Amino acid sequence: MFRSIPPLPVLVVAFGCGLASCGPTRPDAASPAAALAAAQAHPGEEYVIGSGDVLSVFVYHAPELSEPEVPVRPDGRISVPLVQDIAASGKTAAQLSREIESRLTKYVRDPNVTVIVRSFVGPFERQIKVIGEATEPEAIPYRDRMTLLDVMIATKGLTKFAAGNRAIVVRHVAPTEERIIRVRLADLIKDGDISQNIAMQPGDTLIIPQTWF
Repeated sequence: MFRSIPPLPVLVVAFGCGLASCGPTRPDAASPAAALAAAQAHPGEEYVIGSGDVLSVFVYHAPELSEPEVPVRPDGRISVPLVQDIAASGKTAAQLSREIESRLTKYVRDPNVTVIVRSFVGPFERQIKVIGEATEPEAIPYRDRMTLLDVMIATKGLTKFAAGNRAIVVRHVAPTEERIIRVRLADLIKDGDISQNIAMQPGDTLIIPQTWF
């Protein structure tokens, strides 16, 4: 039997509008099935480095140039031996490896560099934000093939006050336009309704309202 979904409270709608500077929102909210199909139409994306990440930089056959822990500074840059102030934020590990190799050619013959991301934060615009009645609301770095269930595991599920089946995902589809996807989190978590396990996209915001008493 089809169950109608009650309209969102005015407070939640106003908050969602504020996330995109009150840009226009598509009135017809996408279904989880449509969102999943749309996300599957795009190929997977590599992780993009952001400020706060910690990297390991290995130079083959040159341990004196390798660094096991290199923090990405707030300005998005890193420094390693012989390579000072190189921009890391916004690049993949492979892209950064090639750029460090290019810089090292002045000092090393045919350098072979590997960059590994040890801890993840990611660029702000690619984070998944979770607000409302999650046990641990936070911003989560987007990972390739991340799903709604991954997000809920990272935030330790719902609080006892959560109206999980009235949750929404706010997704930016244009600089001044956003789409609202209604998701039934309680059905996903408690009943195992995998149809609600939509693929997340960088920059999504999950809003979990409080239950109505």
